[in-house]
Amino acid sequence: MLAAERHRRIVAEISRLKFVTTDELTTMLGVSPETVRRDLVLLERRGELTRVHGGATAAGSPVGEEASFSERSGTFAEEKQAIGRAAAALVEPHQTIVLDVGTTSLEVARALPMDHTGVIATPSLLVAAEVVTRPRVEVLVSGGRLRGGDLACSNAQAVGFFSDLRADAVFLGSGGIAPYGLTDFHLDEVATKRAMLANASRRYVLADSSKFGRTAAHRVCELSGFDTLITDKPCPSELQTALDQAGGSVIVA
Repeated sequence: MLAAERHRRIVAEISRLKFVTTDELTTMLGVSPETVRRDLVLLERRGELTRVHGGATAAGSPVGEEASFSERSGTFAEEKQAIGRAAAALVEPHQTIVLDVGTTSLEVARALPMDHTGVIATPSLLVAAEVVTRPRVEVLVSGGRLRGGDLACSNAQAVGFFSDLRADAVFLGSGGIAPYGLTDFHLDEVATKRAMLANASRRYVLADSSKFGRTAAHRVCELSGFDTLITDKPCPSELQTALDQAGGSVIVA
């Protein structure tokens, strides 16, 4: 297949799906991953798409850097608190729960009653510091390389910790959620999130409405990779349709 035809098909597929993985393009075009990556580099230079970790998205998709923790803490505060209360209401006594990093995960921790009994595992020192004030909660921290601001742990140590932990439920933070999946800003933490999702009986994603249609740089999973989205407003029709097709449900706080 000539390069020009490959480029036309890549752009058409991204226009149709908004996001495609390198593996999907390799299969569709019948070429090597290296060829696809070179094509994506060229098409990004032309402004026809935006490369992200694991594939590419439409050129108009908003990909940017994450705001600081202090800035995010003051944004959508009431919405995050509502999401936190809705998520905490799903936690039952004596369960083993995983709480991810981020401002909304911290609101879940704050919403847990002081007499809650159970195990809380987290890669977040901020979440750990909050839930350890509950005298009947056993707190497990993954360890690993520490990122400032969110005080988030990551690397192989964190991945190994969550790979060996069977949880009743995980509450996962997010950088963005769109019809083509869940994305995040920090590459090192993507593997940790995937390990959390792979080893939990129930998988919840926490995302306020500012995350709708937003794309962070690194893809975590498709919409079928989790069970329920907890948010503060009904999803836009395109996202809701994609969630329905993926078999997911939505809780509006």
